[in-house]
Amino acid sequence: MSNSHLRWPADRAHEWYDQIGHIRGFNYLPRTAVNMTEMWQAETFDPHTIDEELGWAEQAGYNSVRIFIQYLVWESDPTGMKARLDTFLSIAQKHRISTMVILFCDCAFSGREPYLGPQAEPVPGVHNSQWVPSPGFERMADPAAWADLERYVKDLIGYLAEDPRVLIWDLYNEPGNSEMGEKSLPLLDSVFAWARETSPIQPLTTGPWMWNTYKDPVSIRSMDLSDIITFHYYQSAEAIGGYLSACEAYNRPVLCTEWLRRGHGNTFAEILPIFSEHRIGWYHWGWVAGRTQTYLPWESKAGAPPPKIWQHDLLREDGTPYDANEIQMVREMSHTPPTSTPI
Repeated sequence: MSNSHLRWPADRAHEWYDQIGHIRGFNYLPRTAVNMTEMWQAETFDPHTIDEELGWAEQAGYNSVRIFIQYLVWESDPTGMKARLDTFLSIAQKHRISTMVILFCDCAFSGREPYLGPQAEPVPGVHNSQWVPSPGFERMADPAAWADLERYVKDLIGYLAEDPRVLIWDLYNEPGNSEMGEKSLPLLDSVFAWARETSPIQPLTTGPWMWNTYKDPVSIRSMDLSDIITFHYYQSAEAIGGYLSACEAYNRPVLCTEWLRRGHGNTFAEILPIFSEHRIGWYHWGWVAGRTQTYLPWESKAGAPPPKIWQHDLLREDGTPYDANEIQMVREMSHTPPTSTPI
């Protein structure tokens, strides 16, 4: 096996991290998309809104985004999916924003399998009510589907394996979520193997998400496979110590690829100083409040009114900030001067 098919040595990971500088990012879907299927299907792909919203991000001092790809969209239209992804990457690059790309996801707020065509409308009052997994649990459990999953991984990563607009590949978001547990391990292992066969210039990662200081088999395997250590953190600042210790034990660069839960002590004022102290790049959840309704708390019920304290997201639909102090913190980190419009 050639060295290109192996996990990066730690010194290569640190060299990469030194070159890219401090990551200030967010998980992104345009406000017009209810899930990643709607974001990428030809009929609902919305480059105008993407351009506007990433323009706001550039003004605020952000330099990276984390995006989810839906396998079904690629399966039905590989050429079109790659063309739309290329358009997205070019828009982001225009705004001096790099992109972390996610290929698979076990998170399923909607409780249903992914599907093509018009997506259901968001349920009023419910957080992320139409989010579906990728590729879906039926395909994950069906060995006959894996040849196509391998083609998907190698087609997308192979297409962009030397493209500097892609910062990093996050191969599998929250493996084991939706009560999948260790059933996700075989696909997790395979996805890393398939991705390494394409020899990308970008590092590969998958972050643990379980709230157990990452001691479960899926979390351990995720970090053992990753070139760069990534993790999710939605608990209070006071409780983060054990999670940081688990990540930093690998002696590799660390990124937090999901955070921000304002009502539970996970805020800009409380979390960002910790990340700065530990030299951790970050992507909070959400940007512009829209069809995902992730400003609502996870536990919100149908018909619930908008909360006084948003859980995620930073901007209203017109681009004005929910909390101007949060935007100011990002600007100060990036040395970006304030602008008059829209934030």
